[in-house]
Amino acid sequence: MTQFKRELGLLDSTMLVVGSMIGSGIFIVSADIARTVGSSGWLLMVWLITGAVTVAAALSYGELAGMMPQAGGQYVYLREAYNPMVGFLYGWTLFLVIQTGTVAAVCVAFAKYTAVLLPWFSEKHVLLEFGALKVSAAQLLAIAVIALLTAVNSRGLKGGKAIQDIFTTAKTLALVGLIVLGLSLGRNPDVWRLNLAGFWDAKWLHTPGAPAQPLGGLWLWAAVGVAMVGSLFSADAWNNITFTAGEVRDPQRNIPLSLALGTGLVTLLYLLANAAYLSVLPLAGRPEAAEALGRGVQFAVNDRVAAAAASRIFGSPGEAIMALLIMVSTFGCANGMILAGARVYYAMAQDGVFFRKAGALNAASVPGNALLWQAAWTSVLCLSGTYGDLLDYVIFAVLIFYILTVGGIFLLRRRKPDAPRPYRAWGYPLVPALYMLAAAAISVDLLIFKPRYTWPGVAIVLLGVPVYFLWTHKAPQRGRS
Repeated sequence: MTQFKRELGLLDSTMLVVGSMIGSGIFIVSADIARTVGSSGWLLMVWLITGAVTVAAALSYGELAGMMPQAGGQYVYLREAYNPMVGFLYGWTLFLVIQTGTVAAVCVAFAKYTAVLLPWFSEKHVLLEFGALKVSAAQLLAIAVIALLTAVNSRGLKGGKAIQDIFTTAKTLALVGLIVLGLSLGRNPDVWRLNLAGFWDAKWLHTPGAPAQPLGGLWLWAAVGVAMVGSLFSADAWNNITFTAGEVRDPQRNIPLSLALGTGLVTLLYLLANAAYLSVLPLAGRPEAAEALGRGVQFAVNDRVAAAAASRIFGSPGEAIMALLIMVSTFGCANGMILAGARVYYAMAQDGVFFRKAGALNAASVPGNALLWQAAWTSVLCLSGTYGDLLDYVIFAVLIFYILTVGGIFLLRRRKPDAPRPYRAWGYPLVPALYMLAAAAISVDLLIFKPRYTWPGVAIVLLGVPVYFLWTHKAPQRGRS
């Protein structure tokens, strides 16, 4: 019988964590955060809180990973801590939007930045039209990337692992290079003094050109919570390593350690990247300004803060250099998420709540059919162009599933006190509890201030309830992997 091969070591696992986290977000979302909190200090604080919350969650997940080193990761944890339907609702949302929508967005970002170097791949270059549906060269390139990475990963774990290690190393070194150059060669003393002058002077710029709203007290923390939507998505996908637990060597040790190392490294890189932006560009700017210094972080063209910083460091070649860096970054990110996501659908199929053939491994000991289902739906999202809206909608749902998963640690310690726990959540019960409180506070904040991004996400999750009963009625559950 074909079985998973445990070919991922500690380095590979850490590369999967880092590579899945670093996509295109760190190069873009600081502009929106800067408009929401309006000061250099609070921009950095948003990224610091995001990093602290992410690391706290990762340290907590390590205990569950050690207890249940099975393919499917978070899906399995939710199934065991609560019930099969809760696990299914997570897997359903992951397949429908979270994983596939993120891969679609990342691959389209790859195509957009390819167009900087090769304009033929521009989104404006429409190749086909079917009524309201328009297919651009950028969309076709995104689908080609999905097909290529799916094919490589279908031929065995070694190919996907090699791509992940190479591209994660390359983009990490390139990001470090950007940080070093930004803090040294590109550092502008006048800009730095300007950013320090209003370091904690928080204000929310709701509409460009309108007066900004001064922030303090609860309003300040409300703005921080709203601003964290972008930073949380930029720091997400660290849990993908848990999906591949069936292929990690010594998973009880390597998964918790890779979670801690990977999230800690990315948090440090993200903080330093923003410090580099602030040493090169003023935080505040004007949308009508013609050049990068005048537009600042807040109004970088198309929110491309890193590209604006690179143009100040490298001059005219800066845009091409950043395009190449983001292409490397998004390609590696897409590979990690394609590799890992299919393992969840495999585990669901093993439980009888996904297409039956997705629960089989191919001759290369990988879930080839699950990879194909994932690629097909991701390509549909690419063509539809709806992935961006869908990802906005599910940030609330993502947070709820994280809260439930960390809460599972408390439930399982009480329900299964004698279960093997080679790694215990660091700082238990304080750190997991603080994470749950912080994530709950952000969720409530989003319910109040971004309702159009929250309730649709709840609806997407709840749509899975009748689907679950259809699956379980149609087919009895199979043995669990």
